[in-house]
Amino acid sequence: MHILITNDDGYLAPGIKILAQELSQVADVSVVAPDRNKSGASNSLTLTRPLRVELSAEGFYYVDGTPTDCVHLALSGLLDRAPDMVVSGINAGPNLGDDVLYSGTVAAAMEGRYLGLPAIAVSLVGSPAKHYQSAAQIARRVVERLTLKPLPDDTLLNVNVPDLPAGEIPVIQATRLGFRHKSESMVRQSDPNGRPVYWVGPPGEAQDAGPGTDFYAVEHATASVTPMQIDLTRHLGIEPLQQWLEQL
Repeated sequence: MHILITNDDGYLAPGIKILAQELSQVADVSVVAPDRNKSGASNSLTLTRPLRVELSAEGFYYVDGTPTDCVHLALSGLLDRAPDMVVSGINAGPNLGDDVLYSGTVAAAMEGRYLGLPAIAVSLVGSPAKHYQSAAQIARRVVERLTLKPLPDDTLLNVNVPDLPAGEIPVIQATRLGFRHKSESMVRQSDPNGRPVYWVGPPGEAQDAGPGTDFYAVEHATASVTPMQIDLTRHLGIEPLQQWLEQL
């Protein structure tokens, strides 16, 4: 098996190195990742300039683009051998609930799934994150299970691991996405010339975080695995919408 590994924290991040080491025990791995931190890049592609790709001393390709750029490049001609699976991570911090709308980690896995491959996003829920090996071991177990028993073709997996030693995470649970309160207000500051600058405010605290959610799982020392799909259609809303449109 050949696994493409990527992330949104950049090719120098500790999580991607540990993930590559762990997965190399069960597969051939190729790493194609951004040249710097691209957290929050979501599904963006670079369309207004060419992309540059370099090879690090440790054999990682790094790209001056987004996580989605990295996967798109890797699967459309950069690699001599086509991957069989995409694993994105290990992200330094959570991708829980509506975080997945902004996450470059999840977006990279989504691009892999969109281009036809099984895909997994892996995040370590800690600040600062420390126990990357725990997340890497769980990622390997999920990869091995996915290889043995594939899931439906429209499924990608969003894995969040509590920042604990592996022996303190006894359970891996299927979950649904929870939901946060709205993010906090913009933080206004001034540059050295007195002009206003703005920082995006911190994400909101968990709102929908009860049993069955990804928030609840990691809060209770459980690794969360949430099945996701690319199709954003609200299928149950099609017929009611048609009825609504008929009244125009």
